[in-house]
Amino acid sequence: MSSYSFLNVQAAIAGPGGAFSIGSSSGAAEEGITIDNVEEKDLATVGAGGELMHSLRASDVAKATVRLLKTSPVNAQLSNLYNFQKASSLFWGQNMITVNDTIRGDVEELTVAAFLKPPSNTYSKDGAMMEWEFIGKRNMLLGNGQPTAN
Repeated sequence: MSSYSFLNVQAAIAGPGGAFSIGSSSGAAEEGITIDNVEEKDLATVGAGGELMHSLRASDVAKATVRLLKTSPVNAQLSNLYNFQKASSLFWGQNMITVNDTIRGDVEELTVAAFLKPPSNTYSKDGAMMEWEFIGKRNMLLGNGQPTAN
């Protein structure tokens, strides 16, 4: 079994108005990046006689949450991207977010992604994190944790 390190996570966002890294070199908060489907893939229905029917749902819509330290310069980049894209529907919902673990072989993509909302912004005694949320269509392929030799 191999090891995991966020240092091996390369993540980026590209869309109208910009393209830049949001991975391990971006000033990510300890909580990092989460990608989670919006709805379950299966609906199990139990009939009156106890029979079970499965419904395979077609949706691959997911929410990605990118957590950055308050002091990360990527917050300004995301803020500029958000402001640019929200100015017109011509630019909205066209982001692509990619997350790759180069050692484990994981590849995640969120296409036709849009900002879900701007982050909450807390000014407090200690620096907070900024949570940027996106919604789009998910394509996921988890690697086997065995890097290939180059």
